Amino acid sequence: MYSYKRKNLPKNTVELSIVSPWKDIKIEYDLAFEELKKNMKSEGFRKGKVPKEIAEKKIPKSDVYDKLIRTYLTKVYGEIVKKEEMKPIISPKLELKEASEGKDWEMTVTTAESPEVKLGSYKDAAKKAGDKAIKSNIWVPGKDVKENDKDKEKQDQAVFQAKLSAVLESSKAEISDLIVEEEVNGRLAKIVDDVQRVGLSMEKYLESKGLTNDKLKEQITKEIVDTYKMEFILQKIADVEKIEVSSDDIQKMLNNVKDEKEKQTIQQNAYYYASLLRKQKTLEYINSL
Repeated sequence: MYSYKRKNLPKNTVELSIVSPWKDIKIEYDLAFEELKKNMKSEGFRKGKVPKEIAEKKIPKSDVYDKLIRTYLTKVYGEIVKKEEMKPIISPKLELKEASEGKDWEMTVTTAESPEVKLGSYKDAAKKAGDKAIKSNIWVPGKDVKENDKDKEKQDQAVFQAKLSAVLESSKAEISDLIVEEEVNGRLAKIVDDVQRVGLSMEKYLESKGLTNDKLKEQITKEIVDTYKMEFILQKIADVEKIEVSSDDIQKMLNNVKDEKEKQTIQQNAYYYASLLRKQKTLEYINSL
């Protein structure tokens, strides 16, 4: 039986140090081998009927260990998460410390949990920010009606953004570096691909934006942290203000959809769409402050 130690790291990051006896790993190895053998084909034998001695020569050990790690880690990690009552929000990151044949395996699994959100005086902050934004974007009479409509739309958006920024600044939620690093790396890789696709070098791109590599990374990091922080803050506000989504809300959404396939998608993923509606209701609530 495996043993483990839990270590709580900063920003809701959790590290699990797991030790598995070689006898358990050997059992899992044999199971993984048999699974791969079931789908194996070889001349003169039907699928899944290849003798073990032939299969051992044809199936690379690396393939067996890859399958072992995926299945065994999933099982062990799931058991630990349940026992520890963890609520991870990302896939675990695995690091094998010792994985030699005949020896006990040692591995480290790192993951991130939902942050604890501490709401500040978000109602007052949103109202003050909204009032300030309105005063700095005064509607000017005498303009063309269409122009005034555009100005009013811009003003409404500016007021809404000011309220959201105030709510964000007034509350606290620490986002795990694991989440941030993964998102930052993905965003940077996409920028590099996009820049190369249009025939530019990163140097030229950064120069056109007035940025350095470090400044770009810093900018992206802040955007990602703020985005995640806002998501968790909105969830907390929805809980505090008891903002719910009813079956009638889902039905109204369905009534506004003409495409039958899209309707089916919504019905099959009702929980996901309910969470989107709840978020929208929460944003509308903040805008009403």
